[in-house]
Amino acid sequence: MTNITRPDFAAIAAWVTPGAKVLDLGCGDGSLLRYLRETRQVRGYGIEIAEDNLAACIKNGINVIQMDLESGLSGFEPQSFDFVILSQTLQAMKNIELMMSEMLRVGKQSIVTLPNFGFWQHRLQILSGHMPVSPDLPYQWYDTPNIHLCTFGDFEAFCRDQGVAVRERIAMHNAQVVTFLPKLFGSLAVYRLERAAKTA
Repeated sequence: MTNITRPDFAAIAAWVTPGAKVLDLGCGDGSLLRYLRETRQVRGYGIEIAEDNLAACIKNGINVIQMDLESGLSGFEPQSFDFVILSQTLQAMKNIELMMSEMLRVGKQSIVTLPNFGFWQHRLQILSGHMPVSPDLPYQWYDTPNIHLCTFGDFEAFCRDQGVAVRERIAMHNAQVVTFLPKLFGSLAVYRLERAAKTA
């Protein structure tokens, strides 16, 4: 069985129904899809643009499509996947509104994992005059791919504005679930999202 290389894998898997059809956006080397295939017997595809990651996906036995997520998901029919997953990639996207809209068009549910810019250690680093660097935000300010860092509160407000319903949230730190002041003590969160029901 695949080793769990990231703490959010098990949290994601807990929400994915066995045998589900899954689309993993920015799938990297395919580790998450492989883990879901082994633990939840999912079917599906990964989307990735980097050549070295494509080769790793193939080695991992993952069905992968080379595509730039910034162009949207127009090649996929509405509601064609049970789950669309975007794990620790949203903060590196240029057009977050388009990405969220496309995820919820293509998938019945979406799962998003993102780091918390409001984590207490990040706040202390800012107070000391430096941009945060941590296991969940491992880059220096000058080489980071992250362009839209946010707090959990920011993301949840964005979801409300975009007509996206947050069905569940798990805040974590060092692979442990955080229940006390999660917006302060959680360094990472996993969200389960659906399109909010329209009111008359």
